[in-house]
Amino acid sequence: MPTINQLVRYGRKTPKKKVKATALRKMYNSLTRKTREVPAPQKRGVVTLVKTMTPKKPNSALRKVARVRLSNRQEITAYIQGEGHNLGEHNVVLVRGGRVKDLPGVKYHLVRGTQDLEGVVGRKSSRSKYGTKKSGQSNAAAPARQSVQPAADVASATEEE
Repeated sequence: MPTINQLVRYGRKTPKKKVKATALRKMYNSLTRKTREVPAPQKRGVVTLVKTMTPKKPNSALRKVARVRLSNRQEITAYIQGEGHNLGEHNVVLVRGGRVKDLPGVKYHLVRGTQDLEGVVGRKSSRSKYGTKKSGQSNAAAPARQSVQPAADVASATEEE
């Protein structure tokens, strides 16, 4: 335990938090062929392999994952969330951080509804997480807009009277 005099002199140092999604923090410069530390929320990548993995001990399933080569030339394993997907080799995807607790070594998620990865079909709740558009709402509002007469039609209707 520090004395008051030590605290006045040096203060307390906050411990640095360890970043778990390290591949999102690097950028590759192809001109200089060097990697720099530039943090980013997402990164683009190309799918090299789509496969299934089995989760850790108490759970049992076939979780869909993709091996992705990022734009900084790092190869990572990312989880494909939601039911069904259209991914294949050489597809371009967007990768975000976020680990999957029961899959060892999977520290990234693929963003649904962007690039070549389509949103989940038939999704009703939590649509923004799965890249699904609102269905039926835009079509229902269209007839209501058409019922309003344009200004030119209103003017001609008043002249006839």
